[in-house]
Amino acid sequence: MDEHFLLNSVTAQKLYHDYAKQMPVIDYHCHLPPEQIAEDIRFNNLTHAWLYGDHYKWRAMRTNGVNESYCTGNKPDQEKFQQWASTVPYTMRNPLYHWTHLELQRYFGINQLLNKDSAAAIYASAGEMLQQEAFSTRNLIRKMNVTTICTTDDPIDSLEHHQKIMKDGFEVKVLPAFRPDKAMDVSSALAFVAYLKKLEIASSLTISSFDDFLFALQNRHDYFATMGCNVSDHGLEEIYAEDFTGSEIEAIFTKVHSGKELNNMEQRKFKSCMLLHFAEWDWEKGWIQQFHLGALRNNNSRMMQKLGPDTGWDSIGDFSQAAALSRFLNKLDSDDKLAKTIIYNLNPADNELMATMLGNFNDGSVAGKVQFGSAWWFLDQKDGIIKQLNALSNMGLISRFVGMLTDSRSFLSYPRHEYFRRILCNLFGEEIENGELPGDIPWIGKLIQDISYNNANDYFGWKDLPRSTLK
Repeated sequence: MDEHFLLNSVTAQKLYHDYAKQMPVIDYHCHLPPEQIAEDIRFNNLTHAWLYGDHYKWRAMRTNGVNESYCTGNKPDQEKFQQWASTVPYTMRNPLYHWTHLELQRYFGINQLLNKDSAAAIYASAGEMLQQEAFSTRNLIRKMNVTTICTTDDPIDSLEHHQKIMKDGFEVKVLPAFRPDKAMDVSSALAFVAYLKKLEIASSLTISSFDDFLFALQNRHDYFATMGCNVSDHGLEEIYAEDFTGSEIEAIFTKVHSGKELNNMEQRKFKSCMLLHFAEWDWEKGWIQQFHLGALRNNNSRMMQKLGPDTGWDSIGDFSQAAALSRFLNKLDSDDKLAKTIIYNLNPADNELMATMLGNFNDGSVAGKVQFGSAWWFLDQKDGIIKQLNALSNMGLISRFVGMLTDSRSFLSYPRHEYFRRILCNLFGEEIENGELPGDIPWIGKLIQDISYNNANDYFGWKDLPRSTLK
């Protein structure tokens, strides 16, 4: 993993080192906790920075036979790290192997391989550095040349931490993203009613009807806009696009509001209605809407009951995506209310489906208006990234792609942008050397820089941020 890691030709090396490497980072979708940025915390040790909340690593450790007490349990941090370090050699060909060593190199200057024998020394060395001011959360962000971060926030979130970050004058933009998944999740009447009570508090409004519910949510949507938000996000199994009437939705809301469970079609109609409302609000404000599709979540009911969501029990689903996605986008487009849209696909079998579907709604009004989002979750590894890039190239315009994001909860994840850029440069470099693309390095270098940074900066309207000078 030297300076030419993943760059298998002289041309790929030139594209990366002369063009991609210098570009700043825009992380337009992640799960970083804004309170840790607001407080500019320093992590206690490498376990605290690396393993708390990281279900990628937990899944690998479990698969390697590590007891749960070392993942989500109460074992001492150094013992947890020792178990992770002992697992790392067994992660070869999993992206965790590359990410782990890239992070050790880029943040800590540690070039040793992590294993059970090197664990204690690496834990001590990195832990000592993490106590220094240079390794606070804000300085970790600065170190990776990040210009903008979009966190993921529920409509009921106060955004008080974003307020503090702004007030402090932190030069990196840390913006909220509106994620209303819980506001449309009516699979449990009890949970939905509990959420409504929280929404009443957040909006200072009483909710007794569907119109009240919409008004309260729009109130929060408006508030997010005052905090610099111009991005929404939805984590869904599939797009919902059932036909419904206003009276049906009012009856459905009344039923679930009273604590009665909804049948499957009632749930689908309600979700379909809410998605259209959210999409129209986004269009009215000129926001960008994002849809993460295809995850089958919480498969292990025993562990879900024990540990809760987002602890590593999710997988790729095989949902039928095309027809509903077509109906949803077509409805918005027909009403001239289709905002800029990014669709992320989790099932690689649907890559070409997504790439061709989204091309139906690029109407020439904006370059790359409807985007096939970067390889996501289980797919943000070398093979998955290449497949997404190839599908996008073959069916659309990779030159207009808004590029990579971390989708991470860890402040040590920013080398994933480097990982993506190296893979991207290697693809272009290989085809230049094969004679499939011209050897016009200045032009292709510009495209690499656009995909790495400039396209996202333009697409999200953050043009006031500085661009790196082109070679």
